[in-house]
Amino acid sequence: MKLALGPLLYFWSRDDVLAFYRQACDWPVDVVYLGEAVCSKRRGVRLEDWLAIAEELSAAGKEVVLSTLALIEAESELLTLRRIVDNGRYAVEANDMGAVRLAAGKLPFVAGPHLNAYNCETLGLFRDLGAQRWVMPVELSRDTLAAIQACRPAGLETEVFAFGRMPLAFSARCFTARHYNLPKDDCQLRCGDFSDGLVLNSQEGEQFLAMNGIQTQSAATCNLIGAVPELKELNVEVLRLSPQSRHMDKVVAAFRTVIDGTLTPQQGVEAMAGLTRGEPCNGYWYGSAGLAWLEQDEVRAARAQSGG
Repeated sequence: MKLALGPLLYFWSRDDVLAFYRQACDWPVDVVYLGEAVCSKRRGVRLEDWLAIAEELSAAGKEVVLSTLALIEAESELLTLRRIVDNGRYAVEANDMGAVRLAAGKLPFVAGPHLNAYNCETLGLFRDLGAQRWVMPVELSRDTLAAIQACRPAGLETEVFAFGRMPLAFSARCFTARHYNLPKDDCQLRCGDFSDGLVLNSQEGEQFLAMNGIQTQSAATCNLIGAVPELKELNVEVLRLSPQSRHMDKVVAAFRTVIDGTLTPQQGVEAMAGLTRGEPCNGYWYGSAGLAWLEQDEVRAARAQSGG
């Protein structure tokens, strides 16, 4: 089972981005996704910079994939998308159907989680167009994935989002700008003030969502380290870890030791204590509310009761 470092979803300074990926060269990850996947106004790191980072990571033995925007709204964004697809060296993660169309027949691509693939017919279409891997939408459950894996097209790998604040939705509006009463066209890049997103509380005072510019995320951090044995049983080839500003090296190390069998899943859960932003969650995976956290004994009891 491979580990992938997902695309950076937040707006960090150029120096912080370069330092982060310089460290990632030494982490036990197999795949690294690079590029801006949220908002084209974030130009601190340009395509040329991402390609230079890709060169360093490739030299360190990592498989590099260039990610694309999930919401294309302007001709300039389409031009950048064409440049990414025409990079001539690296595979592309297609996060909208425009990217799929441009990549089809030209280079291998990863069908990103925002393409909303929910059945084998859709996966068959992507595979025929050149997809080498698909990323399961974050809201799907273990049981749904099991059904899809049973009819998954040959030659198509499966990747599951296993760690990080879950990207839930996109909007043409910028929620961070709205928080500051700023128009989107003059947002002043205030999303850069929040290295892991701007957390919103419910009326009851509980952390509920995180605003990341035009992207809405969960406030809780998805953590499927305890489900690694189940993911292996389902023949999942790749686990995606979404970057956060702190402790990412320790997160990667914990997942790697559980995958390799050095730690048990429960020991992995314990090793992750204090490493996440907000509370952990794994509810979607177990068919529950997404923000729920099921302890391993609860999972085992539920499976025993259902005969699974």
